[in-house]
Amino acid sequence: MRFLFESFVFDTDRRELHRGPDVVALAPQVFDLLEFLIRNRERVLSKDDLINAIWNGRSVSDAALTTRLNAARSAIGDSGGEQRLIKTLPRKGFRFVGPVQQEHGFPGAPVANDAQIEPSKPILALPEKPSVAVLPFQNLSDDPDQDYFVDGIVEDIIAGLSRSRLLFVISRNSSFTYRAKAIDIKRVGRELGVRYVLEGSLRKVGKKIRVTAQLIDATTGAHIWADKFDSDLEAIFDVQDRLTSSVIGAMSPQLERAEIERARRKPTESLQAYDYYLRSKFNIYQWTREGSDRALRMTRLAIALDPEFAVAYASGANIFGQKKGFGWIEDAAKERAESRQLAERAMQLDQDDPLVLAHAAEVYSYVLEEPETGSALAARAVALDPNLVMARLWAGWAQVYLGDHDAAIEQFSAAIRLSPIDPHLFVPQTGMAFAHFFAGQYEEGLFLATRAIQRQPNFPGAQRIRMSSLAMAGRMDEARCACDAVLRADPALRVSSIKAAPFRRHEDVGKLSEAWRIAGVPE
Repeated sequence: MRFLFESFVFDTDRRELHRGPDVVALAPQVFDLLEFLIRNRERVLSKDDLINAIWNGRSVSDAALTTRLNAARSAIGDSGGEQRLIKTLPRKGFRFVGPVQQEHGFPGAPVANDAQIEPSKPILALPEKPSVAVLPFQNLSDDPDQDYFVDGIVEDIIAGLSRSRLLFVISRNSSFTYRAKAIDIKRVGRELGVRYVLEGSLRKVGKKIRVTAQLIDATTGAHIWADKFDSDLEAIFDVQDRLTSSVIGAMSPQLERAEIERARRKPTESLQAYDYYLRSKFNIYQWTREGSDRALRMTRLAIALDPEFAVAYASGANIFGQKKGFGWIEDAAKERAESRQLAERAMQLDQDDPLVLAHAAEVYSYVLEEPETGSALAARAVALDPNLVMARLWAGWAQVYLGDHDAAIEQFSAAIRLSPIDPHLFVPQTGMAFAHFFAGQYEEGLFLATRAIQRQPNFPGAQRIRMSSLAMAGRMDEARCACDAVLRADPALRVSSIKAAPFRRHEDVGKLSEAWRIAGVPE
């Protein structure tokens, strides 16, 4: 059966949602929820109706239901504010209100070949507040090796914009997927779900720089604002402030520029320390063992040049989280101690920088296995900068460890919306897989873990939660194959090692241990 509405084709036989030539990615429960709403569009469905149909009558929190409804709306370009297709009737329930045409499949009907379908990008509704994506700037310098410098400047501009609570700002990792591509601004706006796109270039010649930028309304293609900034290299932070303030002012004259006060604080007085910091960030994004080692060396050089460079300490502490996540730790006790030392020094230097707090939240939640402290730090970072993906990410992971799975899913969902085509989506996807697993939603966890592995095949966390989800879903042969792969990557893995993880609820530790035993992990 196929249901046609607006530009969408909802194919129940193939379990696919198409928008034009694109396939819109849907988690299994979200697909089931959307199908149930469409099939029963002639009546209002109560909360109990949805729970009985989608969760087989199991106890489900309001937050879990809201999360699935929001995901269904987002997939079809709707929102809770607009309610163009899925309407909420207060104290009564929900109804699919869009006009629908219905088609039955027939022999010989053309069917898209799976191999011909490109991996889909989500179709996203515009946020209610002004939204912007900053694309990677062109490096117009004679030296192509200055790409890291240009990227670092743009990343700081994104950070500056994101501090405004009045804006919705897409994360650097999603914006940077458009590097070296022919850009269709309208398509970028649709794929990222934003109204405005900022693009530009940077030329660095000796001690002189020129930054040019233009702000475009992605819904119409109209140019809203453009300017160029000439400066000495030493004044680069002032240029960032001026550009950020100009962009905010251009998007909405009533926005309070005081919201970006933080941009007035220079991260360091030493340009060489800043250069080392940018090189460190560049190497972190390589996601390799060698890259993390180089990043740590660059961070230590930055700190040596400027012992009060707070965010450099915090970034250095964060590197140990990457090393632990991929199994690159060599001396656990020594590296934990250094990570704690760096995080504590960063917070001593600047306890009000949300990026510092977000890095520290990762260190405490994961590296030091103190999620109570990590959760408090992440919550403060989110309060200071609701657009900061890292803060949302570690707010989510801390809640996974503490056992509040609905809260974890809410934070991971926010992180994914802020960076919807992030190459590193495997991190929040893995976190959501853990949350669904502990909530007993094994197929949902399996779906997310599989998506994470497709993005990063060697990520241990995704491999392990996929194995666990298969085991508890009763898919024994697949679970044992997954276990073989996990043990090949880490022959020393044992069920007993779960007790050393930061999971606080005994039932979560017990469920994960049971899954590992079923799959075949040695005791």
